[in-house]
Amino acid sequence: MSTLAAFLGVQSEQNRQRDFQSSSPLPFIIMGIILAIGLVLSLIFIVKLVLS
Repeated sequence: MSTLAAFLGVQSEQNRQRDFQSSSPLPFIIMGIILAIGLVLSLIFIVKLVLS
């Protein structure tokens, strides 16, 4: 949930501080990659829908 909020730019300072105290950045990296892929795929879908 934190990654989604950060991806959209609405994460609170308290949550950001909590995230940086986490021991492993791996879950945030994985979720960031998944969100980026989802964004690209949704943009491709929208463009194809508009052009057809």
